[in-house]
Amino acid sequence: MTQGARYDLLVVGGGINGAGIARDAAGRGLSVLLCEQDDLAAHTSSASTKLIHGGLRYLEYREFGLVRKALQERETLLRAAPHIMWPLRFVMPHMPNLRPAWMIRAGLFLYDHLARRELLPGSRGIDMRRHPAGAPLVDSIKRGFVYSDGWVNDARLVVLNALDAQERGASILTRTRLVSAVRAGGEWQARLQRTDGTQLDVRAGAIANAAGPWVGALLHGALGREASHSVRLVKGSHIVTRRLFDHDHAYIFQNPDKRIIFAIPYEHDYTLIGTTDIEYRGDPAKVAIDGDETQYLCDSINRYFKQHITPQDVRWTYSGVRPLLEEEGADNPSAVTRDYQLELDAPAGEAPLLSVFGGKITTFRKLAEEAVDELSRALKRPAASWTAGVPLPGGDMAEANFERFFERLQQQFSWLPAALAHRYARAYGTRSPRVIGTARSLDELGPAFAPGLYEAELIYLRDTEWARSAQDVLWRRSKLGLHVEPGTLENVTQQIDAWFARTLPRSQPLAVASERGTGKNDPTDRSSNVQGSVQPHAAARVSE
Repeated sequence: MTQGARYDLLVVGGGINGAGIARDAAGRGLSVLLCEQDDLAAHTSSASTKLIHGGLRYLEYREFGLVRKALQERETLLRAAPHIMWPLRFVMPHMPNLRPAWMIRAGLFLYDHLARRELLPGSRGIDMRRHPAGAPLVDSIKRGFVYSDGWVNDARLVVLNALDAQERGASILTRTRLVSAVRAGGEWQARLQRTDGTQLDVRAGAIANAAGPWVGALLHGALGREASHSVRLVKGSHIVTRRLFDHDHAYIFQNPDKRIIFAIPYEHDYTLIGTTDIEYRGDPAKVAIDGDETQYLCDSINRYFKQHITPQDVRWTYSGVRPLLEEEGADNPSAVTRDYQLELDAPAGEAPLLSVFGGKITTFRKLAEEAVDELSRALKRPAASWTAGVPLPGGDMAEANFERFFERLQQQFSWLPAALAHRYARAYGTRSPRVIGTARSLDELGPAFAPGLYEAELIYLRDTEWARSAQDVLWRRSKLGLHVEPGTLENVTQQIDAWFARTLPRSQPLAVASERGTGKNDPTDRSSNVQGSVQPHAAARVSE
């Protein structure tokens, strides 16, 4: 990348919306540059409840349009990346004093029928005294309901969108922030700055402000504009404990304060519990759970489970700030809409600016499609949308059948321990052989830095997925940090950080070179990966 390079579109923000916009735009033939001030998915997009869902509780707030849109997207996304997204059944115990059974049945009927449903079974009532999901719960719970939604590895969803964008011609700059941007001569003149202080001047035909919690700050600061929409920052926190139940269903619990809490099987050995909804006015980069939130989540679980938990049982926590659209009269953070608004600032003869307000992870693809529709019209570069039927990297499995793909992967790499092969398959899908490279044994994967983490994977994550630190690897590209003994985690982190410091060039290029380079490719072309196959790919080794 050179000083003064010109792009059709500069995307600011490497969360799910920014990565989705970059992917969609690159696939339509636009030259795209994405910059992210930290790592991809470093903030809100890796701090979700990790669900691809319509949002059952939004029906109570009459958000029928949002729920319908999210339910439609749920089916689309489950087909696009079956390695990082899969169906999940939810159990809702009935508490008569909170919501009557007829209300829940009516809500579930709408949930089943607001959008066409092909992949997931519908809802039904159950006898909790006979269903396996009733065993861990207090004896007073007699009835319940089950329904379907989807699970997603949220951080990997962001990375795969960025990776697909790059392979379609986009340039991706992590740890790079937009310092300033001014309109001049029908385009944007922008200055970017890396964390090492290096500056780069670029030109762009348009800017997409997908900065999430920073959308307003970016408008007022680097872009020098006023926003017509206000963003309400709401903190959501989660806790992770030992596994609290043996079955593979998740729970959705109603609380007396009318909020709902999820308890979800997580990383084989754990239970993910969340979320809270609290007004937040601090720095989104410094958000963290507090003691009251931890106790609230523990109390919510203890209201339903026979086996109680305390804050001392919490293995890990994470928090994120949701940038929600400010609504007049919505005092309760839980009642604030999760829908999005796109604001296009395109005065005649001047370069357009599109800002993204609000949104939820389930509707990111539709948001990106609508954003690029608007930008394409503003740039007078019309092109058809394309992402609805195209898999994400690693997701090109025959009939989106993960289990069949995994069987073939195990046959091809029979020397891999089953647990490691399954983790590779879930993280990388049909691209797992690119991680394994030419290795024919565990020894050939290189030194182990943590249980199941070998140098070959670090090389892949560094060279292909923009990983630059132990935090990137242990808590975003994977959740291996959970599986490291707490007493050794600091040492493992130091070893991985030292490896990156040792193997990264002292002067990092500003962007990883695109495999295709121009952005003028067939958006449906996945020829680099035969559908459903596992192709060997040699991984470069770094000499030390």
